[in-house]
Amino acid sequence: MGEAVPWRVTPNGLVVAVRLTPRGGKDALGAVEVLSDERPVLTARVRAAPTEGEANQALVKLLAKTLRVPASRVSIAQGATSRVKMVLVEGNGQDLCAALQGLLR
Repeated sequence: MGEAVPWRVTPNGLVVAVRLTPRGGKDALGAVEVLSDERPVLTARVRAAPTEGEANQALVKLLAKTLRVPASRVSIAQGATSRVKMVLVEGNGQDLCAALQGLLR
């Protein structure tokens, strides 16, 4: 694959760099974008507000539903209070990677 992707396979599963937009009107994953510092991110929008972790919880549910894994296997690994987050999805990293790539085509 020639272009950079915002995820990497780890021994625990898959770590995904996500740029989250709270109060985005609907819960949906978007496209892969490149930030000004050249980091690729997966964009996501959720209806929830960024208060009391509601937007993070909505992101966890969205990724779990999209990748067909239990929400208990998705967690914010880094950036809980930032717009750009590192999200860990536990499971078979290769399978999760393939599922994400398939969704974004």
